[in-house]
Amino acid sequence: MPTPSPDDLARAESRIALTPDFPTPGVLFRDIGPVLADAGSLATVTAALAAPFEGRYDLVAGVEARGFLLAGALAAATSTGLLPIRKAGKTPNPTASVDFALEYGVATIEAAGDLTGRRVLVVDDVLATGGTLAAAVSLVEQLGGEVAGIAVVLELTELRGRERVPQAHAVFTA
Repeated sequence: MPTPSPDDLARAESRIALTPDFPTPGVLFRDIGPVLADAGSLATVTAALAAPFEGRYDLVAGVEARGFLLAGALAAATSTGLLPIRKAGKTPNPTASVDFALEYGVATIEAAGDLTGRRVLVVDDVLATGGTLAAAVSLVEQLGGEVAGIAVVLELTELRGRERVPQAHAVFTA
């Protein structure tokens, strides 16, 4: 899969829709829906997410919900498997779960399977406060997988989420 050009990346980035005051006042929501709806932009983002980790993973873990979409495209494009990381209660017979702090409470993610010997690329749409991605890393490790890296489309650097993700893991923003 070829590495996308700067022009292709700029075109994909221009499709990110900004919605002020969603989901709460003061938040500027970055919606990747228009990127996913455009075949060229989706291909560009998929290639950008894969490029720094080429040959280093054999399974892609997608974090619910937009991470599923990206991870599915990435797994299909790179002929690898897909591990869905779901919200609590959505996975039949989960074999591992992780609780993590949200701004106003606690959430749980879970997955099923044995990842022993698998190299896993964790994919999500946005790295914000880092809690979800840190929990996803922990979940993959609980299942016996080796985290090959973390790939996201956007990073909200002002929220300093990278600081919550275990430092041993490379984080790449497309």
